Amino acid sequence: MDLGIKGKRAIVCASSKGLGRGVAEKLAEAGVDLTLNARTEATLRATANEIADKYGVKVQIVAEDVTTETGRNALLKAEPQPDILVNNAGGPPAGNWSEWGEEEWLKAINNNMLTPILLMNAILPGMIERKWGRVLNITSGSVKSPISSLGLSNAARNGLTGFVAGTARQVAKHGVIINNILPGSHDTDRTKGFLERTAEAKGISIEEARAAAYAENPTGRYGTAEEFGAAAAFLCSQYSGFIVGQNLLLDGGAYNSTQG
Repeated sequence: MDLGIKGKRAIVCASSKGLGRGVAEKLAEAGVDLTLNARTEATLRATANEIADKYGVKVQIVAEDVTTETGRNALLKAEPQPDILVNNAGGPPAGNWSEWGEEEWLKAINNNMLTPILLMNAILPGMIERKWGRVLNITSGSVKSPISSLGLSNAARNGLTGFVAGTARQVAKHGVIINNILPGSHDTDRTKGFLERTAEAKGISIEEARAAAYAENPTGRYGTAEEFGAAAAFLCSQYSGFIVGQNLLLDGGAYNSTQG
């Protein structure tokens, strides 16, 4: 299926590995030139080289912390007029409400709410002027079904969701489409780390921990970065022009609701 975005230019944040890389791969497969961002230059460069070689698209890297003003400025200097922006950042650590003070709250809000908002604020005027744009925010399934130990993430990501709900409806008439994509459990390094901690805490093998986690999902497995990337690429395509301000949950049916 031709997504109609060949030759477009995209910024993909946190894209050296995991779900961010999955999105970058599928955009490249659709013919999109990429600006990839992550903090670790060696990993980022290796990913960029592999994607460029495989798909024949132009790929540049910005090895900066995009949650800082310096990092955002460097990213926007490298690609000042993206047609597509994919916001992505790791979530804050788990814990208990009583453990979080002002410093923890400010960091969570900056990383998972303000940073994507500021990037949108920077690129939306250009998209509006050109009458075309796609913004996709990778948030979390916890936006729909909060996880008690992830209060920092629940709050910050819901703040972003609220911003998108209004803004997406203001810019849609200009051909600029903003949506959120909400991952559940996918087979990434972060999930592997979670399984290792679970196995250690319960005194079981990683294989046993994985089997138990799989059994909790209606599909009997975790999602893959490839299928996540494919769904994301569709939301960045020419066909998403009537999908506005939505929250697409990719969790294998783990969230149990009649209305999604």
